[in-house]
Amino acid sequence: MRNMMQKERNNSENFLPFEKAEKKLFIKKESTSEQGINPESRSVEELINYGIINLNKPRGPSSHQVSAYVQQILGIDKAGHSGTLDPHVTGVLPIALGKATRIVQTLLKAGKEYVGIMHLHTDIPDEEIKNVAEQFTGKIEQLPPIRSAVKRRLRTREIYYLEILEIKGRDVLFKVGSEAGFYVRKWCHDFGLKLKTNAHMLQLIRTKAGPFKEKDWHSLHDLKDAYTLWKEKEDEEEIRKVILPIERAVEHLPKIWVMDSAVNTLCHGADLNVPGICRYNEFNEDQIVAIMTLKNELVCLADAVEHSSFIKNNDKGKIAKTKKVFMERNTYK
Repeated sequence: MRNMMQKERNNSENFLPFEKAEKKLFIKKESTSEQGINPESRSVEELINYGIINLNKPRGPSSHQVSAYVQQILGIDKAGHSGTLDPHVTGVLPIALGKATRIVQTLLKAGKEYVGIMHLHTDIPDEEIKNVAEQFTGKIEQLPPIRSAVKRRLRTREIYYLEILEIKGRDVLFKVGSEAGFYVRKWCHDFGLKLKTNAHMLQLIRTKAGPFKEKDWHSLHDLKDAYTLWKEKEDEEEIRKVILPIERAVEHLPKIWVMDSAVNTLCHGADLNVPGICRYNEFNEDQIVAIMTLKNELVCLADAVEHSSFIKNNDKGKIAKTKKVFMERNTYK
């Protein structure tokens, strides 16, 4: 089984919807920034209290327990995870630290990717398995399992892509990219029913959660070693690889960059109007957008109230309603 999982590492990558979308940059007005700091230049202390870790969750502990381990290692009071993984499931588990914990809400709704092994209870021809797999792409209906955190009623979820990577006897190695809220264990059961047999999930790894991927994840041991190296030898290199700026958690969102003069107003909860905008990505009405400084610092998250074309065609008017403010007030004068 381990060999089957390892083979997947060499396969071509599929893409979640936000990864395929081209983020064009539009300029409303030219401006430079005299304030702020590039997120990559924050001190280690700031990262520990305002950063995020792309953690490779180990098999055994719950996601909540893993968050608690991170708190213990770093000596902080608060850490939050994005998207619960079963204790027996491993893989990408973003952990937000300190003041950054509210950012995990943006990741809960982001697409996910999993690689797993499904075990069939009877022998099924390979071609039949592949034919049934074709029925599990696009929008499907799924009833959450009995033991789940959501109300048990039929829900529609989208499977963006599904690959049958290898079939070895009754074990089926697969890769699936899906909308948030998709239950892989339940899907394996439903897949078996389609084949007129039973099936269960044997092993599962989450390889993507929003912008975070397996290729740059870190273990709890990596975190512990990096923190000790920084504390005892003042060597920052490793801990800066493990703890990332909060801005990494909004890479999947469209963005609006604002003038220095607009930043503090937004920090006080004001909505964003067109005159404060310098540049922007394309976005739709009702979409969540990340409001950034010209130094690429996250100011807040906001709900767009107009399509991005409104910015090009107007010099006045509200474009986004401020939802969650992350930057401290008076950071910008």
